[in-house]
Amino acid sequence: MARRKNTSLRKVSITRGFTKYAEGSVLIEQGNTRVLCTASVEDHVPPFLRGRGQGWVTAEYGMLPRSTHTRNRRDSKRSSPNSRSIEISRLVGRSLRAAIDMKKLGENSITIDCDVLQADGGTRCASITGGMVALADAVQHMLDKGMIKENPINHFIAAVSVGMIDQKATLDLDYALDSTAEVDMNVVMTDDQRYVEIQGTAESEAFSDKQLNDMKKLAVAGIADLIRKQKKALKTK
Repeated sequence: MARRKNTSLRKVSITRGFTKYAEGSVLIEQGNTRVLCTASVEDHVPPFLRGRGQGWVTAEYGMLPRSTHTRNRRDSKRSSPNSRSIEISRLVGRSLRAAIDMKKLGENSITIDCDVLQADGGTRCASITGGMVALADAVQHMLDKGMIKENPINHFIAAVSVGMIDQKATLDLDYALDSTAEVDMNVVMTDDQRYVEIQGTAESEAFSDKQLNDMKKLAVAGIADLIRKQKKALKTK
């Protein structure tokens, strides 16, 4: 098999309606990473938002015990919460809230559950990209049921990983690349190319402004491609 170009995404597949009961459900496959994203609608908001006439979007992220090479313990069996899962849950929630006009959502909540079925790098980014499609389907359900009058989606949101591999900017890192990267970065953006979040870390040595710009350029192009795939998936019945 030919080696993937450093400027190319892994193969991406977005399957809508993957489960029966959730108002939005998506299986996103990005390379060998597979994440099930479900969106659940509730006609109430958290206590701190009651009476304010606006809604809420939040997310929860978790990995199945055998989504990786060795079995991980379930969160329910841990003596303390999984800090990584909490951090990623907050990232996904923050990212997807950037897509929504909360006033147009009314006093309704949408929870995006992101369950990693198989992990091969970029699970948090795939959760955001797939979660956006599940969110859009949940919003359409609310419109169809008359729960809201206007579409509250202002932007589409997607995310991708980038890094420096052998001093070369590389897009969409799988686990093998991520584990050897000199720099590891996750980028979340809107469809009008504005940043929601950038998480970047030098794993082995500090990186230059030029390297940062090279990675950002790849991320911008990769996210634009992912958003095209999101919108195409939403046009497919």
